Amino acid sequence: MIEYLTSMTEFEVGILWTIILLLMVFAGVRVFIAAAIVGLFGTVHIIGWKAGAALIGTVPHSKSVNYALSVLPMFILIGFVAYHAGLTHSLFRAARNWFGWVPGGLAVASVFATAGFAAVSGASTATAAVFSRVAIPHMLENGYSPRLAAGVVAAGGTLASLIPPSAILVIYAIIVEESVGRLIVAGFLPGVVSALIYAGLIIGQCAWKPELGPSIKSPPMKERLASIPGTFPIFFVVGVIFSAMYTGWATPTEAGALGAFVVFIVAIYHGMRWEGLQEALLETAKLTVMIFALIWGVLTFVRFLGYSGLPEEFSLFIIGLSDTFSPVVIIIFILLGYAVLGMFMDAIGMLLLTLPVVYPAVMELNAASGGALGYDAIWFGIIVVKMCEVCLITPPVGLNCYVVSAVRPDIPLGDVFRGIGPFFAMDAVTVGLFIAFPEIITWLPNQVMG
Repeated sequence: MIEYLTSMTEFEVGILWTIILLLMVFAGVRVFIAAAIVGLFGTVHIIGWKAGAALIGTVPHSKSVNYALSVLPMFILIGFVAYHAGLTHSLFRAARNWFGWVPGGLAVASVFATAGFAAVSGASTATAAVFSRVAIPHMLENGYSPRLAAGVVAAGGTLASLIPPSAILVIYAIIVEESVGRLIVAGFLPGVVSALIYAGLIIGQCAWKPELGPSIKSPPMKERLASIPGTFPIFFVVGVIFSAMYTGWATPTEAGALGAFVVFIVAIYHGMRWEGLQEALLETAKLTVMIFALIWGVLTFVRFLGYSGLPEEFSLFIIGLSDTFSPVVIIIFILLGYAVLGMFMDAIGMLLLTLPVVYPAVMELNAASGGALGYDAIWFGIIVVKMCEVCLITPPVGLNCYVVSAVRPDIPLGDVFRGIGPFFAMDAVTVGLFIAFPEIITWLPNQVMG
């Protein structure tokens, strides 16, 4: 056995330890632990203990001092401070006043309110948790189906993965060494399109079956107009972040820090107490540490993959498939693979584990077509993150569904998963739209950032 292990080629070692990694993940081992263990022992298997251990030991520090990573805690802090300052209630109130009159109006208002909060949050599970407290009680009080109410909030929370600032987009940019600013800008239009498709679905459902979500009486115009100023703090922060990046006088990290400072000032003005600030800082620290641990562990695994040559072999395999299948069909197969993985893994872990192998293959596929497909790094990043959104609402590891059920224990988890069914179907339509019309993704970053 020892002789066989020592005689394996580097590619065979890569296959062996990747299988071990998948088995560990499916057995319930945390992704960052499994990735770190496999990265260490896989590298040692190829280049020996002394060199391998010395090399892997440099990863945590060398990656944690990456300047681009400093944007993550800033974006996360913006969302938690906004929540603890009570800015989300004003956002939902305004959306309810303006859209409550349409079929399923409160559910439509929830979608637009989650989209607005996503613009300062960047964390899907946090968005789902917030609106489980803010929106679901109003929908249930007005006779909405618990399944629809829960499904809307779970699905609406996923918009935080696309609408800037998005922590997942930042992680993607770091792994593939792409522009953080271009990716953040590129997520805006796809996020808006996703929200509009969700809203259209709700209106269609409730027009067909009014008992799912009855409309409510629209308040007087004076009251509707009076609710708008309450949304200004949220959109002011968004405007600061976008204008800073658009004009070029601030990097994404600097824009995130500026946004965090602005939302802090707004929160103080709105009377946020010291206890609320402490809670926001603690939750930001917890989520940041979790994300950094994933990055350290998975990039250890990525270092091992580089020695094994597995990404290059997979790229050649994908290019070979283009002789039999069209590039679009191959892309669809890859995305279906993400959908299957998403049933067992969390979004960030899945992204970190697959990109080192899949991303080079897709870029080679696009190069083989002479760039005619338009499937560049920005486009692929948005598509993959959209698939990560889908995974946040699919069983058995639909984290947003678990969050909604935990906050609202009166709604069984099974009803939450049943409620997201139509939204899952609309996500498939949305992904198809982005594949058919890549310009939806690439137009804005090309206009804004050249």
